[in-house]
Amino acid sequence: MIKVGIIGASGYAGAELYRLLLNHKNVEIVAISSQSYAGKMISDLYPSFYGPYDMCLSQDQDVLDKADMIFASLPHGLSEKYAKVCEEQGKKFIDLGADFRLDKESDYQQWYQHDYQYPGLHEKQVYGLSEVNRDLIKKATIIGNPGCYPTSITLGLYPLLKNQMQKDEKIIIDSKSGTTGAGKSLSEDTHFPKCNESFHPYKIASHRHTPEIEQELSKMANQDIQVMFTPHLLPVNRGIISTIYVSLKDDVTFDEVYDIYHKTYQDEYFVRVLPKGKVADLKFVQYSNFCDISLHYDERYHQLIVVSTIDNMVKGAAGQAIQNMNLMCGFNELEGLMMIPASF
Repeated sequence: MIKVGIIGASGYAGAELYRLLLNHKNVEIVAISSQSYAGKMISDLYPSFYGPYDMCLSQDQDVLDKADMIFASLPHGLSEKYAKVCEEQGKKFIDLGADFRLDKESDYQQWYQHDYQYPGLHEKQVYGLSEVNRDLIKKATIIGNPGCYPTSITLGLYPLLKNQMQKDEKIIIDSKSGTTGAGKSLSEDTHFPKCNESFHPYKIASHRHTPEIEQELSKMANQDIQVMFTPHLLPVNRGIISTIYVSLKDDVTFDEVYDIYHKTYQDEYFVRVLPKGKVADLKFVQYSNFCDISLHYDERYHQLIVVSTIDNMVKGAAGQAIQNMNLMCGFNELEGLMMIPASF
């Protein structure tokens, strides 16, 4: 049993983390915090927690004092100071924000307009894509939990790039996300009259997940990979679906690609490569930690089309964070994550 705390439990990802951890047999949730709602019950914000699942939101320091495993679900620029305290106290730290995702401070400065407060911490960070970095995660004390878009994209491309079956270094990615991906704070785009019965791209060629995507894909391919990434906002609560276009090498067949995907993920419980002819659908991963991948082939252009879908709040945030915790603590990797997606 490990004592767990959540800093930033009032946001969507933090509340989802709390919900999932309640079902984990190896953890005791000892404290949850919120700077804006300290002193309130979490059921005041999310009525589904009323009764036996309720807990008071406290100050951040309460989490640091009581927990041995700390999750931070905060906007970028706020997590480093908590990671520093955890390092000094020998506690494990998982950041669901962006502060520990990028290898280069220059990328963080360019895309997030912040400097590293504690550069030494970043030498210890591990990118928490569980299926790819499992061995590193097991030894880590600081995890940068991947972004939701990058999770769907990197898992969707990993087998192809690892085996260098793509023709060139340029990849086109078209992704769509539910509105929870924008966080709890209301904006013009997520205001109900604007997003309801609407569907539109945003931050075209300028989304902050772009350097994270290119960084991790380049590691997988062992060469520089460039992406043309366009995110869209769907009028649904949760889910991400990424459609990825990649030119194949001339001597690579679709059957070979399909076989490589199956071999790569055959022992990965949370990645499901669908049968040929099936199409991944975000509806059938919602509330689960699954990533569904379907593969399609355009004969005219010898091009692979990958469709990869996840629940942005689970595999794209809280679920993957728990999967990483399980690896760090030596628990069963599936513990607390055995949710079956709804069928309708």
